[in-house]
Amino acid sequence: MKAAVFDHQRAEDVAQAARALAEAGGRAKLIAGGQSLGPMLNLRLSRPQLLVDLSDLAALASVERQGQELVLGARLTHAAIEDGRHPALVGHPMQQVAAGIAYRAIRNKGTLGGSLAHADPAADWVVALVAMGAVLRLQSPRGERERPLEGFMQAAYTTELAEDELITAVRVPDMTDGRWGYYKFCRKPGEFADASAAVCQVAPGAPWRLALGALDGPPLLLPALAQELGEPGAAPLAQSRLRLAVAAALPEHDPIDHQLHAVCLARALEQAGWPARAA
Repeated sequence: MKAAVFDHQRAEDVAQAARALAEAGGRAKLIAGGQSLGPMLNLRLSRPQLLVDLSDLAALASVERQGQELVLGARLTHAAIEDGRHPALVGHPMQQVAAGIAYRAIRNKGTLGGSLAHADPAADWVVALVAMGAVLRLQSPRGERERPLEGFMQAAYTTELAEDELITAVRVPDMTDGRWGYYKFCRKPGEFADASAAVCQVAPGAPWRLALGALDGPPLLLPALAQELGEPGAAPLAQSRLRLAVAAALPEHDPIDHQLHAVCLARALEQAGWPARAA
């Protein structure tokens, strides 16, 4: 199949892109990398009247260090993050995440903001950046706003983005002194994950954040388990404790899903220097 007929407009700046979305009244889509939207157009799962092209907006592909945070433009490609093309990204945990996304051809074109806006439950950035406590920067003709990524995804392929709003940047901690782990289970390299988990402590003494991904909807945080890690003198958690925590958090899932997510969580914690005990 081929895409239904649509108009194409190259945006000259973010403001123009937002205006085009507003004027289209919900009948427009943004395109940057097109690695998710392209197949949806060809399958006619999406039939916009207008595509607003962000490809020329260099400002959306920048990386800036602001204090203890990095501000990443939404048009930054997975490959640019993986390769550490911006000095601030060298050694950052996001390099590890980016390197495991699909295949290199996809990473060359796919974008950070596009992945978050598409909101596939099995995608890597959704769960990894929720664990990291990322904050989105959004713009519309009404102005700019920021909101935590946590809660932004409402269901599979559904976010709280308004029809005239776009993601312009993502704020993440620089993780210079942080602890981090991310693990996903795929049947073969390059496929979407069947289970995933990300763990993060942005700095010594900061609260832990543990997130499960590849669910039926948004990533799920495990605050009670994270609190256990933050208690003084906390010992490595037994794998049985992880399985119980996952089962309690995912009561509608079967035992195989519980086991897969518990293993992902254990291996993510091990990467972060917090190995789980076998018992």
